[in-house]
Amino acid sequence: MEFPTALVLNAIVAGLLLGGFYAAVSVGISISFGMLDVVNIAHPAFIILGSYIAYIVNARLGFDPILVSVVLSPLFFLLGMLIYRIYYGCFERRGQESLRGLAFFFGILFITEVTLLLIFGVDYRLVETSYSSTTLRLGPVDFPLRLVVPFVVSLAMVIGVQLFLSRTFFGRAVLAVAQDQLALRLMAINPFRVKEFAFALSIATAGVAGAFLIVIQPVQPSIGREYIGLAFAVCVLGGLGSIWGTLLGAFILGLAESFTSTFFGPSWAPAVSFGILLAALAFRPTGLLGR
Repeated sequence: MEFPTALVLNAIVAGLLLGGFYAAVSVGISISFGMLDVVNIAHPAFIILGSYIAYIVNARLGFDPILVSVVLSPLFFLLGMLIYRIYYGCFERRGQESLRGLAFFFGILFITEVTLLLIFGVDYRLVETSYSSTTLRLGPVDFPLRLVVPFVVSLAMVIGVQLFLSRTFFGRAVLAVAQDQLALRLMAINPFRVKEFAFALSIATAGVAGAFLIVIQPVQPSIGREYIGLAFAVCVLGGLGSIWGTLLGAFILGLAESFTSTFFGPSWAPAVSFGILLAALAFRPTGLLGR
């Protein structure tokens, strides 16, 4: 049986657009976990926090949520610096970052979720923008702007992070900090400052990804749990510490979920996505673009 061409093309487009969003969700994990060895399982909590901040500003002032997230990203950056300083002072400096550090981030996840529940309740929230209901059609293929706009901004953010890490001296220090901190010290670079900056950058990307999420779908405080496994899966599939790998892994999982949802039903999508992850790790444990 042949699948209709239009259905296949729409599944490809939807998968790529979804993959762009997954890349935005996962790029921060790629930095904190892949480059800094900081297992920040609270990362989705900052995404949801970004969603609600974008929602509040949009509801009260009418500003575009994605624009709001970009403008307010320095606040998330400062929040990331504060959290890393607490994490470093309480755990990493004492060599207790493995299990106790994990509990620390789980606590942040729990506190953030409970706080948002107390403030907003369990009702789903969604923002309406000027492009939310607009769909461009190119032949038989639909391009919903509520997915296209986050996709474009997400690509710009991911590529910008990659260029920063690969083309600047400080970016290369971030890439090196998890490999040889002694060498950095010999070059008069403070590894703590490097890791603090990089972790703050990862939290800033989470805040921007939160605006993408609330444009794409309704959110409620506990929805962030759904993205914990997915974000780590994208990073592991693409290769830990590889931004291009994160982008590639996001596209692969996005396409897998889109085709599975289109032809077999959405309930099968998570199983197929993680099946691809396990298969990739069986043949390439370092991930697709890992070293």
